This record gives sequence, structure tokens and C-alpha cells, in this order.
Amino acid sequence: MRSVLTFTAAAIVAGMIIPRYAEQMNAHSQRPMPAQPAAATGANAPELDSVEVRRDAFGHFSVEGRVDGRALQFTVDTGASVIALTADDAANLGLHPAASDYTMLMRTANGLIRAAPATLDMVEIGNITVHNVNAVVMPEGALSENLLGMSFLSRLSHFDYSNGKMVLEQ
Repeated sequence: MRSVLTFTAAAIVAGMIIPRYAEQMNAHSQRPMPAQPAAATGANAPELDSVEVRRDAFGHFSVEGRVDGRALQFTVDTGASVIALTADDAANLGLHPAASDYTMLMRTANGLIRAAPATLDMVEIGNITVHNVNAVVMPEGALSENLLGMSFLSRLSHFDYSNGKMVLEQ
């Protein structure tokens, strides 16, 4: 019984300390960081284009990218099937879907929403470039940030999360 109480007390203390430590570790990066090429390891490391994305202060993987040559901020979202663009950012890219173009039904945390399908000629994150990427334009107010979804991520050779960072490789 004593060992169960000791284990329970240790688990409670760890549950209180670990989140505070993680919050302090992430507090220094409040804005999205530019994507950084990841360092190759070993003398015979394959020459892959890779980008390291660090977690921001909110625990998200925010990254600067370029769509068709224009700068855009993204949150990496492995749960999003496609790149999702805010209405404002889509308009800045020259995408102005008509009401009748919102034909895709998307399941979001806020319920079902209609989105307009689009294809992006070129999406760049750091030194990684992917051409002809499926995306959707979300209606005004439906999305607060652009999501870098699986239509981009699945075209990479590899992506991985460990030690508080995500590495994308092409």
C-alpha cells in the first residue's frame, strides 16, 4: 500500500512539474519561426532537402512558407487532409472563389463547413518545394490560420517529430 501511495504522489508531482517545464522551454518562441534547414548527421548522410520546425509558445508547429512565390504563415497539421487557406490569405494569392465554388464538405472542430477546392502551383517550406498541391479555401471567419496539411506532407519522403521539433524531408 505504501508503494502505491508513493507512486501516486510522484505521479501527481510529475504531472505538475513537467507541464511547467515544457511551458518554460517553449516560452521564448512566441512567433512562427522561419523554417531552418536541418543539419545533416554523419559523413555519409544522404543529401535530402530538410527543414526543422520548432514548436512555438503555444505548442504548435508554426512555419513561414511561400505559396506561388508569396510569403505565408502555416501551422503544420497532420490531421488536415489538405492545405487549408484562410479567405484573406487566399485572396492575397489571387484566389477568389465564388459562392458556388464552395463544393467540398469539410469536417472541422467546429462542425461541417463547405470549402472551395484549389490547386497551388508551388508550396515552399525552407528548401523544400512541392508542385501542384491540393488545397481548400475556407470561407471568411471559418479558419484563423493556414494549415499545412497532408496534401503537402504526404509528398515528402519523411516527416518526424521528436525532442520538441518536427523535421520535414524531401
